[in-house]
Formats: sequence, structure tokens, C-alpha cells
Amino acid sequence: KKSQKNNKLIKEMSKRSVIEREKKILTEKAKMIRKETLRLTDICGSGHYGSAFSIVELLVVLYYRLMHVRPSESNWKDRDRFTMGKGHAAIALYPLLSDLGFFPTTDLDGYTRLGSSLGDHPDMKKVKGADFSSGSIGHNLSVSLGMALGLRAKGSLARVICLMGDGEQTEGQIWEAAISAAHFNLENLIGIVDINTVGSDGKTKEVMNTEPLSDKWKSFGWNVIELKDGHNFNLVFEALDAAINGINPGPSVVLANTIAGKGVSFMEGTWQWHLGFLGKKDLEKAYEEIERGLE
Repeated sequence: KKSQKNNKLIKEMSKRSVIEREKKILTEKAKMIRKETLRLTDICGSGHYGSAFSIVELLVVLYYRLMHVRPSESNWKDRDRFTMGKGHAAIALYPLLSDLGFFPTTDLDGYTRLGSSLGDHPDMKKVKGADFSSGSIGHNLSVSLGMALGLRAKGSLARVICLMGDGEQTEGQIWEAAISAAHFNLENLIGIVDINTVGSDGKTKEVMNTEPLSDKWKSFGWNVIELKDGHNFNLVFEALDAAINGINPGPSVVLANTIAGKGVSFMEGTWQWHLGFLGKKDLEKAYEEIERGLE
């Protein structure tokens, strides 16, 4: 037992050292995504800054460290699936997919323009690397549940990672899917709740309080992993790795505490920047702050 404990400790230390060595690379990827989000919003004339910036570190760790995908074979049958309930934050996903090679980076230049495959929400029939066509929030977990059941029936080892917003937790369909996933013991289904505490209309607790989320998910039969800082690469990696690769009975959910608009000081923690557009001076300031890095 002592030997097993030591081996586990060595393995955990090794993982932490790997993420430390790669932190600089991951940080640059996060900067790239935030800066591209600014640029694409400038092209579009409006964008979801707050919702996109709160999930950047989650996306970076998922795609560059944990998920099994093949950009050159976007429909690989045993790929991990990633679905976005908060599909309005896809503006942060597109630069990442492009950087990985799912589609040319030049495609980003036409974001939301007539004829472009890249819309405000992802269309899985048009965007390589997108596994779910989002729209109204609340449907995402049900779709992910169906994917996970299908993959298990086919004997695939692929996992389904489902990203939800904290405002989305008010949708009844989320909880119908949650109880079903536990009933079917879907170990290949992983949920992530982006708890950035704001929505389009204000603070989520004031609009509709869903806390304590941890107790709710546990009562529905899910393994709950609480992530205190969704912008700390070490903590993000440890939480997501435990959910995706850990030996957990049934489905797991990571409750990720994040900050809306993270990376741009005048956006951070405010619901007013859930959707917006920056003037020239503010845009320059945002670029400068992102390049300087998170504090």
C-alpha cells in the first residue's frame, strides 16, 4: 500500500512539473485567443467578451493537454467530443480550432460575414471541430448525454465534455439530463460549469439563485470537483484531468470558478460586458492589458 501511495505521489508530481514546463506555451495560447476574440468582435461589430474570456484557460487545457482529437481527421469516430451550452462564447473557440489546424486561420477574417462558416454560434455542419450546433441554452447536456450513450454502445473509449454556463443551470432540461446520466452510470460524460457569476441581465444570484450548485449536482448522482480558480493553469489541469482521466463511478462535473471578462481590467466581473463593442481607445487598452498578462 505504501508503494502504491508513493507511485501515485510521484505520478502527481510529474504531472505538475509537466504543466509547469508548458505553462509559458499555454499562457501564449491564452493570450492569442483573447486577442483574436477582440479582433473578431471588431470585425463583427459586437461580441461576447465576458463569456469568452472567462473560459479561455479551460479551453486551452482541454484542447492542448487533455482531449483526444485529430485536426486532420475532424470526424474521427473515437475523438473526444466537446459541446458548448454557452455557444455564444464560440468566438473564443474558433481561434483555438484554427490554431490546431481544423481550418485555415484566414477563415477567421470573415467571422460572421456573409458566406462565412463561422457564426456567433457554432454550426457543426459548417465548422470543422465543432461537435454541437448551439442556440438556446439548456439543450447541451441532453445532447451530450445522447452522445455518451451512443459512444458507449459502440464500445468507443471517447469522452464527451460538456461546457455549461452558471446562468444555464436554471434550465430544467439540464437537470433532466443530469439525473439520466447518473441513472445510466455514464463515466464517459464530463460536465464543466463556468461559474463567472454574471449573465446578460445581471448577477446570476440576483437573476435566479441556483446555489449551492455542489450540493445539487451531488444529489443528482454526479462526482463533483470544485475548481477554485479557473484561470490558474495548474489548478485547471488538475481538476479537468481528475474529471476526464480519473477513476470515477458515473458522470463527473467540474464547478469552475472564473471571472467574466478576465484579462481586461474594466471588463472583469461585470455583467455589462457580457455583450458589447469597444471603441478605439478602449480596444487599444484591452490589447495592452492582455499582452501584459493576467495578474
